[in-house]
Amino acid sequence: MNDIQLPSKHLELAVNEISKLPGIGKKNALRLALYILKQNEDFAKNLSESIVRLKTEIHFCKKCHTISDNDLCDICSNPMRDNSTVCVVENIKDVLLVERTNQYKGLYHVLGGVISPIEGISPMDLNITSLMERIATGEIKEVIFALPVTTEGDTTSFYLFKKLQNYPSVKISMLARGVSVGDELEYTDEATLARSLKDRVVYSVTL
Repeated sequence: MNDIQLPSKHLELAVNEISKLPGIGKKNALRLALYILKQNEDFAKNLSESIVRLKTEIHFCKKCHTISDNDLCDICSNPMRDNSTVCVVENIKDVLLVERTNQYKGLYHVLGGVISPIEGISPMDLNITSLMERIATGEIKEVIFALPVTTEGDTTSFYLFKKLQNYPSVKISMLARGVSVGDELEYTDEATLARSLKDRVVYSVTL
């Protein structure tokens, strides 16, 4: 650390690694490292082992790309879900947010990001090909865009909309604008998100 001379190289290494996590600065990393140091050895072992298992043993659903312990996630393999509706989201966190509303009973498709030329993210970097393959089967009757209400999110929605013009029988809808402009889904409360899902509207392009 620039302003604090740490008494141990091991502590310094732990602080440096922890500070690489998003939203964690060096001071918070030091606080977390000292907390871990105060716990018993089993705590540290269980923490490190769970992180390694998270990285090496977790699967990504072959159908929707969310995290899973198996080839198909619990949602995609659930016969009670509506297989004719797919909610397209930016990331795995958005799946968890929508699920918490208890308003949606269809399936998902995780893009793994949104189109952002500034950040060098193109359509080829996202899970768009697999989405088109799912739609080509003819099982999907409605695609819901639940992407961020940002320039990047709108660009991605428009790109998908153009691709979906090849499937005129598929209804294309979007969340009602209860989600504020400029917002990511994670900053939307559950009640607002649930209402936006329930009151979703047909996707339209404003020129």
